[in-house]
Amino acid sequence: MYDKKEIKRLLDEKGLAYEWVDHEAAFTIEDMVRMGFDKELDVAKNLFLRDGKGENHYLIVVRSDKKVNLKEFGQAFGLSKLSFASEERLMKFLGLKKGAVTPLGVLNDTEKQVEVFFDQDFLEMKKIGVHPNDNTATVYLLIQDLLEMIQEHGNQLKVVRIPQ
Repeated sequence: MYDKKEIKRLLDEKGLAYEWVDHEAAFTIEDMVRMGFDKELDVAKNLFLRDGKGENHYLIVVRSDKKVNLKEFGQAFGLSKLSFASEERLMKFLGLKKGAVTPLGVLNDTEKQVEVFFDQDFLEMKKIGVHPNDNTATVYLLIQDLLEMIQEHGNQLKVVRIPQ
């Protein structure tokens, strides 16, 4: 299970460039903004969702200033009746607690069942800030490094346009 310590070890093992910032627990984007972390809109908002039958799970990684209309998003990508997944599902599939949702959580998805939708607006930026599977730190990584880690792990990844 990849926790905060294991994420740091993995980044070091891979030789990836990153900036690590420890901070008080941040449960929402509003907490991150209050602490002064999202000045460049490079901190990701992460939504862990399930379909109407609870058979499929999705992680939407979107720029922090955007709001995602779940009905419209589902229609655009052929996904049925999206809703937020429970805390139990979050722990089962990503090994994460509420408030610590992050794309790095897919490293705990041993069955590779969670499909990741990644906001293409991040591709215009150099780095992205995400929690390292714990909401008491933020790690800033190169966008390409994060995408490669998700792909190497084997989860399905789609880079998509998410409207403002």
